[in-house]
Amino acid sequence: MAAESSALVAVSEARQHPLSQIAASGTHRLLLKQWVKEEDLLARRVALREARLDGARKEIAFLYCAFFAFHAASVLILFLSSASASSASATEASSAAACRRSWIPCLVSLLSSLAMLWALRYKSDTEAVLERLLAREREDALLLGRCVSELKRKGLDFDLLKEVDALRRAKSLRVEAKGADRARRWQAKDLAVVALSGAACGVLVLTRFLLCD
Repeated sequence: MAAESSALVAVSEARQHPLSQIAASGTHRLLLKQWVKEEDLLARRVALREARLDGARKEIAFLYCAFFAFHAASVLILFLSSASASSASATEASSAAACRRSWIPCLVSLLSSLAMLWALRYKSDTEAVLERLLAREREDALLLGRCVSELKRKGLDFDLLKEVDALRRAKSLRVEAKGADRARRWQAKDLAVVALSGAACGVLVLTRFLLCD
């Protein structure tokens, strides 16, 4: 009798465990399985977003390097050609002809600068979009993970509407707190584009100076 009573007590305790309650309830069991599948899917999407974001940042870094390398190489070539022409004692007529043809390298430099600046701004916009999507999916994954942990901890006592609404309110407060930081990041990106535009204008002036002076 004592053994049977202890077994009954153990069975009753097992039935009171939240996971046992979920296993006994078809609705909660299906809900837990669905949430676990969605959690795994969100984890894969977050990993994919992170890979795409890293790729976009690498492309932005490559564009920065290409911008400075192109203009440095073009200025170096013009300086060497100007130094060789001056050492060869070029005539005034040839110097005037080279000055008149200076619009060709200036136009090439301007078009190249505009193309790289457009590509840089496009990739910056892509990076901003990917950052917003990644932040939203991370928030969704965090919300779903908390719901799964709360369901496993509370069992049948888990109130779906109350718990999910509370977590969503906390998520909305975190999103609103990040709004000001997003505006500051946009200003920094615009400042970088303006600085590169100024550098491109400086290269145009230097190109004109090397060919006409």
